[in-house]
Amino acid sequence: MSCPEPYLNIDHEKRTEALIRDIRRTFSKKKFSKAVLGISGGVDSAVVAALLSKALGSENVTGIMMPYGGQGTKDAENVIKTFGIKSLKINIAPMIDAYFGLPGNASRERKGNKMARERMTILYDQSLALGALVVGTGNRTEIALGYFTLYGDGASAIAPLASLYKTQVFRMAEYLGVPSRIISKKPSADLWEGQTDEDEIGAAYLDMDRVLYNLDKGKNPEEIVSMGMDKEVVDLVVRRVNDNRYKMEGPVLL
Repeated sequence: MSCPEPYLNIDHEKRTEALIRDIRRTFSKKKFSKAVLGISGGVDSAVVAALLSKALGSENVTGIMMPYGGQGTKDAENVIKTFGIKSLKINIAPMIDAYFGLPGNASRERKGNKMARERMTILYDQSLALGALVVGTGNRTEIALGYFTLYGDGASAIAPLASLYKTQVFRMAEYLGVPSRIISKKPSADLWEGQTDEDEIGAAYLDMDRVLYNLDKGKNPEEIVSMGMDKEVVDLVVRRVNDNRYKMEGPVLL
């Protein structure tokens, strides 16, 4: 299936081969042969699971499901079955509830950030237990917009999708054989009931990708609006990119 925006199209076969080579090269350089990643049942983690299974062999990949309480894991289990990787399921509700049982009312944003960081601490603990490298699932769109939790889902040793816009990830998922239900459902970080990425950010991924692509090509906001793109979306994307740039800078070493 081609992308409705031609300039966001990619050669899936060539890009997949390149990513597999880069994954193998990175693991060899870091002297690891096994990988561990969080499996949420979303398209990003599904695509990364597919790439890792091809690059390292499915027996060397462990996907960890980390639901909060009664969150469903059917889609995550389907990814694990589809690509034949190993798996582990850990309910994070006891950890999260123990912390937020302390006095004070936590906002859902605080709770969502805590959940993201709790999941990453589990991945790094399991990386030590399994002798595996932690692999991230963030894509170019989320990284550019700062749509990740610092030291949560933004932490990893390698991020295979960092050069792919979200729209491109969806198309690569089709090429790699990700289950259609995962591709068709609305993206969500599962941080609270009914949460979706696009509702939280305030725009559709395709529209944001159009803006980001043109920003990456050196066009300024005025030029992008003149191309027929919604000014509100352009302003939103530019603002988020500027406001969240600090997330990519790391700690200030004084």
